[in-house]
Amino acid sequence: MSETPAIPRLFDSVAQRRNRSRAAAGFGGYDFLKREAARRLGERLELMRRDFPLCLDFGCHDGLLTDEFAGSGKIGTAIQADPAPEFAAHAAAAGPAVAVDYDRLPFAAGSFDAVFSCLLLHWVDDLPGVMAQIRRLLKPDGLCLVSLLGGTTLSELRASLLEAEQELVGGANPRAAPMADVRDAGGLLGRAGLALPVADSDRLTITYPDMFRLMADLRGMGEQNALLGRSRAPSRRQLFLRAAEIYHDRFAAPDGRIPASFEIITLTGWAPHESQQAPLRPGSAAHRLADTLGTTEQDPHE
Repeated sequence: MSETPAIPRLFDSVAQRRNRSRAAAGFGGYDFLKREAARRLGERLELMRRDFPLCLDFGCHDGLLTDEFAGSGKIGTAIQADPAPEFAAHAAAAGPAVAVDYDRLPFAAGSFDAVFSCLLLHWVDDLPGVMAQIRRLLKPDGLCLVSLLGGTTLSELRASLLEAEQELVGGANPRAAPMADVRDAGGLLGRAGLALPVADSDRLTITYPDMFRLMADLRGMGEQNALLGRSRAPSRRQLFLRAAEIYHDRFAAPDGRIPASFEIITLTGWAPHESQQAPLRPGSAAHRLADTLGTTEQDPHE
């Protein structure tokens, strides 16, 4: 019997949890991206014509998403879960919360009416596996509503660091995590067995006075480099100074501020249920399209 191939590891789990834990105490000063992503998920939830009595918020940070959803009146009890114990402890002030791994959800199958996640899943090694776990946790007709950072995120910073490193040291150190594009992310919904899949992306641009202020915000969010293959040696100050120059020269606006792009991918899917709308079988139409359009059907072989 052949063994299932191991999932390649991209991230250093110790560094991931350390970065996130260090961000917990001051996260309220750096939560603007999470707050905006949560607001957009809240708009999607408002469109749902039903309530969700028991929900899971995976990657809860300090409880911001659950707070955003509470005003909708559509969710009942929310179990909040985060890889950083410090965030889970903070969220516990508002309700049940637990610390979990990035890629393992220790809950019984069919437990939740909805599973939410806001800006966490771009940090998991096995995204298809985690999406399958979310599907397993949902009750029939349960909702999966998640957002994650997409592949064009921080494209300006990535390009500037890469150019500076190639110029100064003749190579490139892994500094930016690979992220899914919207088409690949959308395909994960069907692969996980979720019905009625919808995937879309929005681009959010934030401007900064310089690259160092952007990097400070990333540290405050817990979003700094945690790649397994990153160099452990301290980077030379000259590298970052040169990258900041390149960033400004290539991307700065006339007022001197630099843009930082964030792509937010939103995925929506449902655990299958017999009540859901299903596509018709080929050849089962009751009316001809030509009759509906008032045209004459043409034989393509004539």
